[in-house]
Amino acid sequence: MASKNKDRLSQEEIKARLMFLIGAVLSFVFLIVTLGITYALIFVTQPIGAQAPNDAAFIDLLKTLAIFLTGSLGGVLASNGLKDKQKSEYEKSIERRLGGSDTP
Repeated sequence: MASKNKDRLSQEEIKARLMFLIGAVLSFVFLIVTLGITYALIFVTQPIGAQAPNDAAFIDLLKTLAIFLTGSLGGVLASNGLKDKQKSEYEKSIERRLGGSDTP
């Protein structure tokens, strides 16, 4: 039977997949919100004198959500550049000794 350690992902791989998933979901939601605002502004018939109160509240809610998602997406993508620092050979050897295995 194959060892389960071979199937495990490293911390960097897990982080990369998580960042991709979060970025993709936030981008998809941002796209839907943008399309909703565009549809509400272009294709919804408004009264001649002013905008309907329900439509104004809906558009205001979508604007707030879009601002929040823009900040969240920017934060997630910016934090991707903050990589974990690589361990030196000395730190790796100390870690191996503390873990009980002296083999490299």
